[in-house]
Amino acid sequence: MTSIIPARTATTRTRPAPGSLGPDPVCTVTAPLAPRARLLPSLAAVYRAQLSRARVARIPLLFVATFQSVGIMILMRGVVDGGAEARAVVAGSSVLVVAFVALNLLAQYFGQLRASGGLDHYATLPVPPAAVVLGAAAAYASFTVPGTVFTAITGSVLFQLPMTHLWVLVAVIPLSGAALAGLGAALGLLAPRPELATLLGQLGMSAALLLGVLPAERLPQPVEWARDLLPSTYGVEALARSFDARPDWGIIAFFLAICAAVGVLSLAVATWAYRRAAVR
Repeated sequence: MTSIIPARTATTRTRPAPGSLGPDPVCTVTAPLAPRARLLPSLAAVYRAQLSRARVARIPLLFVATFQSVGIMILMRGVVDGGAEARAVVAGSSVLVVAFVALNLLAQYFGQLRASGGLDHYATLPVPPAAVVLGAAAAYASFTVPGTVFTAITGSVLFQLPMTHLWVLVAVIPLSGAALAGLGAALGLLAPRPELATLLGQLGMSAALLLGVLPAERLPQPVEWARDLLPSTYGVEALARSFDARPDWGIIAFFLAICAAVGVLSLAVATWAYRRAAVR
């Protein structure tokens, strides 16, 4: 494993003056180097770098994620006619676009980064670990915006739902993206092999598909408990309730607050996992 010198200090060896008694001791002198970069500038730099890196795969990525969600809604159209079930299908399919990118692809990315030694490069930079995790998560989540909006509009037309309050996506996308991206990054960083990180990301996206798209009323009670543990569930619930004729904004804000709290927790776990993987 490559040895990493901390960014703040450097160690030098000096000998005592000629004529001094005793063995040749080694004196450690700590010299300050470049100061560690602040969080926000570091976050912006990592975000721009990751955004530029992933720009090549943006069109295929958006197509696959969006096509998958729209296809699911078309299939569910023959089973669900309308009402609360239709709202759940549209909301779950829209958030599934976020899950595909922020959970599945981010787990693969960090798993490959750890296996290839790419974490050593980031560890030598004087940037906070949180900036690396947040920057990569934000870059991947940014690609989900067009697909999520398109899926929500298409589903609203397909199931004849009102689009008056689709502006709720402004809160649902970043909050759900943060929660799922933190989980995806943690899975990729904690997995011992990149193949296992890919498998965990796929399983997480499958859980988001089954537990997010299917109406909660049709799920068995144990499965409903598992649904409550999924980070994207609260973003789905907030978006689904915005399709009501008279939305209950109090409960929508409550679901969004839970989603934000889960996002902070999952990103904190991902930052801890990054520190743990970087020193190994």
